[in-house]
Amino acid sequence: MDVIVERPAALDVHKEQVTACVRFPAPDGSRAQEVHQFNTTVGGLLVLHDWLKAYGVTRVAMEATGVYWKPVWAILEDDFELLLVNAREVKNLPGRKTDVKDAEWLCQLLEAGLLRASFVPPNPIRELRSRSSRRRSRDASTPGGRC
Repeated sequence: MDVIVERPAALDVHKEQVTACVRFPAPDGSRAQEVHQFNTTVGGLLVLHDWLKAYGVTRVAMEATGVYWKPVWAILEDDFELLLVNAREVKNLPGRKTDVKDAEWLCQLLEAGLLRASFVPPNPIRELRSRSSRRRSRDASTPGGRC
């Protein structure tokens, strides 16, 4: 496959850990990769951010599974071009049963320019949606609706 993104990264995000894969040019002209796991605490995600910066990553892809991607997105969105991809479009292939293999596969697809990003609204709209959602749920739990 041709290299479209020279320094891509892909994340396999779960509740308690993130598996990250970075691909980059090796000194001999081939492609090298590094894989590392990080905690999903704020401290762990900041270490992930710095690790990606150290490798010169420009674009990061992650699967849209559950809500676990949201804190990762919030930490990385200011410094990287992020792609949230639909898990159905990068279906698990036979033999890819580990977090490391998932991250490696996603990184190779990103490197070749084969991923299509899902729409993620800008931060002000996400905040507004979150606030209105909390208000609706609070109003629904109050007897008689609003206070």
